[in-house]
Amino acid sequence: MFDKLTTRHCARHRLSGIFFVFFPIVVVGFSLRVILSMLAWNDVDNGFALLGSFSWGFTQDLLYASYASVPVIIYLSITPNRLFLNKFHRIAMWLFFAFVWWTVLFGAIAEVIFWDEFGVRFNFIAVDYLIYTTEVVDNIFESYPVGPILAAIGFAALALNWLTSRLTVYQAWQRASTPFESRAKAAALILLLPVAATWFVSQHDMPSFENRYVQEIAKNGQYSFFAAFRNNELQFDEFYQTADPDDITDRVRGLVVEPESEFEAGYLTPVRRIIRNNGSELRPNVIQITVESLSAAFLGANGNTEKLTPNLDRLASESLFFSNFMATGTRTVRGMESLTLSVPPTPGRSIVKRPDNANLFSIGTVFRSKGYNTSFFYGGRGYFDNMNAFFGGNGFSIHDQASADEDSIEFTNAWGVSDEDLYGWVIDEADRMSAKDEPFYYFVMTTSNHRPYTYPEGRIDIPSHTGRSGAVKYTDYAIAKFLDEAKSKPWFENTVFVIVADHCASSAGRTELPIENYRIPLFVYAPGLIKPQKVDTLSSQIDYAPTLFRLLNWSYESEFYGKDILSMNPENGRALIGTYQSLGLFSGDLLTLLKPVGAVEAFHYEKLTGLQSPTRIDDAHRLDTIAYYQSAAAQYDDYRLNGAGTRTLAGL
Repeated sequence: MFDKLTTRHCARHRLSGIFFVFFPIVVVGFSLRVILSMLAWNDVDNGFALLGSFSWGFTQDLLYASYASVPVIIYLSITPNRLFLNKFHRIAMWLFFAFVWWTVLFGAIAEVIFWDEFGVRFNFIAVDYLIYTTEVVDNIFESYPVGPILAAIGFAALALNWLTSRLTVYQAWQRASTPFESRAKAAALILLLPVAATWFVSQHDMPSFENRYVQEIAKNGQYSFFAAFRNNELQFDEFYQTADPDDITDRVRGLVVEPESEFEAGYLTPVRRIIRNNGSELRPNVIQITVESLSAAFLGANGNTEKLTPNLDRLASESLFFSNFMATGTRTVRGMESLTLSVPPTPGRSIVKRPDNANLFSIGTVFRSKGYNTSFFYGGRGYFDNMNAFFGGNGFSIHDQASADEDSIEFTNAWGVSDEDLYGWVIDEADRMSAKDEPFYYFVMTTSNHRPYTYPEGRIDIPSHTGRSGAVKYTDYAIAKFLDEAKSKPWFENTVFVIVADHCASSAGRTELPIENYRIPLFVYAPGLIKPQKVDTLSSQIDYAPTLFRLLNWSYESEFYGKDILSMNPENGRALIGTYQSLGLFSGDLLTLLKPVGAVEAFHYEKLTGLQSPTRIDDAHRLDTIAYYQSAAAQYDDYRLNGAGTRTLAGL
């Protein structure tokens, strides 16, 4: 009798309406776990573990439901009783809860399809699909009877909601006339759950099940989806082919070792080593201009005949010019990651966009150990792509459009200020540091060579806003103007100027990782300090920092995965390139790809034509590829979990 009265009393409270959000999520969540368990039955080897996964899955469903119900809680708490009890409002609420059923059922069907392909709940691959909407939608329509499926989901949602609305608790809730004060108190109390979950609960807090299928069944797909979106990562050891960690450590050390390097014992980071160079160290300033979307194919020095880069073409003969240099990815943040951290492109999003990416071992770490000021300059607003958070969290001072004096800006577009304005900030800051007699390293990121391809008029013979060619030529013009102005400064003769691209202008091609669409230029220009030379050794952005420090003749502690390009045997050159999912090692004429779920592919590259054709997997090359990416992913996990990748085993 007491239970019936208590249930009836609760049902008459307005906020009890969130039950009709929780109920579909929990019921469908349980049913989905039953279906997934049946699909994976032959691979689930422990019934007690499966029972545990269902128990934890119920908790995951409740957490997701608490987030999903937040808009409903707010709406029900502020809606006046007069409106709530209105007949038309009741109809609207009925339709809303039918939509809740439809959404939950649609997510369940999508998860079954996703499970059938990948054997897991939603993860970063599902997030990645949002990036390639056209391809994914086309594939779905070609693979499944979408119309009948959507119609069936709609019918089921209406039927289930009709059954729910017949419950006594639903009918009692419809007549609830709860006072506002009571609604507000209840809403504040209930909202504590999602707030507490946000602060104190993480996907990483899930219990660990030995069986991967049991582990996945325990998850809530939607909760996992948003966790993946927030964390921007794809766990390497779950989705890629792996090897024994001890073998990986030995192998990756063999891949990064150099004659002057000595590995340090006792560190979790496998590539931790001391780089020793003999002789006096150079202490010049370093200004690194990272140019937006500057493909190597734009340069006359690489065979282009459009005459878009006359200044850079001349600079190539006056610089240490690397003609066979590769970007590691296809996004600005991926270029920043490799140029700054010297790590292979980890699966998922760039480390620049992930949480817990502060205090990493970076190029700035080495510069600051030598007493340098390190600063990041960006022509746009650095909150974009988490740039300011990444560089600021790793010891760089920030200079961007948001922090700039408006009087220093003459031209802006959607992406930021013109390259000329950006270089003006760099000149002013270099003057300030020089006056204080402080050496500096500047990471400068441009924006002009980007759609909408607008720039100040009258600078070049191609009108603004007419396409990529004009933006490239303006980029060339602005760099030349900057160097000419720098030559008039007292700090010029003791400054190394680096010009490198973040990635190519286009990543699309006939193959998944088209080699030629990763080739970018690298110039190191320092008259009187560094002898001009053309270097054809195959290398990539992870090799930039080690090569720069070798040119400066520095001895330092390193956690870089790259090597000094100038010390490489040209026949042993290699490049690490990737996308969000495909992770590649390219050397000689062989490209080996690691792909979810545990797939490995190999391609023969024809240099003259750029064509790639499937070929036999070379086992040694496969293991090298795994060694690079598996160890790099583990190194980042160590940073994230322990707060410092250089912590010793004894210190844990």
